[in-house]
Amino acid sequence: MQCNIDSRGRVARIVTGLLTVAVGIGLIVASQAGSLPPWTLWAGLGCLGGGAFSIFEGVKGWCVVRAMGFKTPM
Repeated sequence: MQCNIDSRGRVARIVTGLLTVAVGIGLIVASQAGSLPPWTLWAGLGCLGGGAFSIFEGVKGWCVVRAMGFKTPM
């Protein structure tokens, strides 16, 4: 896992990850309160997992998409 993104990409991934985790927490809380359908619990858990992975990418400076050979604009 070599560093394959610059500081702009790292910041973008961390910010995106934090926003996604916040949405996931909101979905889970709303689902448990009964104001949303039950499937939103799974969507919230997916957001938590995806957001956590995005934060991990930002902290490590590694992007899985770039590691597979795709060029990303950032």
